Amino acid sequence: MKLYGYWRSSAAYRVRIALNLKQLTAEHISVHLVKNGGEQHSKDFEKLNPQHLVPALVDNNNQGEFCLTQSLAIIEYLEEKYPQQAILPANIEDKAIVRAMAQSIACEIHPLDNLRVLQYLVNEMGVDESKKMDWYHHWIHLGFNALESQLSLHAGQYCFGDQVTLADICLVPQVYNAQRFNVDLQAYPHIMRVWQNCNKLDAFIQAAPEQQDDAC
Repeated sequence: MKLYGYWRSSAAYRVRIALNLKQLTAEHISVHLVKNGGEQHSKDFEKLNPQHLVPALVDNNNQGEFCLTQSLAIIEYLEEKYPQQAILPANIEDKAIVRAMAQSIACEIHPLDNLRVLQYLVNEMGVDESKKMDWYHHWIHLGFNALESQLSLHAGQYCFGDQVTLADICLVPQVYNAQRFNVDLQAYPHIMRVWQNCNKLDAFIQAAPEQQDDAC
């Protein structure tokens, strides 16, 4: 497998965690999102992902190589093809709850605070740095307030009981980004406890942005 990603990309971070949890290896190919106007906009990468986003995973099937995009789709693919170290509960109701928590991060919080959105606010809308940070903090707090309530009902050591799941895979990169942008997270004790527990595990430690070869 080949994983095209960027060290600070939350979505690529999720896939790295999932690969590590399942003890799978992939060749990591850096797509720098900032240098040279953003390598994700190159013609070569556009062939892999017309959305100009990371990650992209290239794997093999009976017909040869194929490419998958969107981190949640990639992780669900890995879950189905490599069921060892399951990252979704077996029970259908529990599985739905975990997916809902994961999607609340990946589909509701992350897209509004993603690099291209922040760049558009500054470059096209003329938003200054202070207002950009207000935007970022607003959507983090709105999403984390709801997630904190969900975790109060379902969390054990991790987001859903004492098993690492897809929800944790999504949570840890989002907390990393929130800290990077100086969001005050004191109001979220469940989120921070889960984040701390996850970051004691090798799969999360090795997937951390600063551990990647393209970190700079």
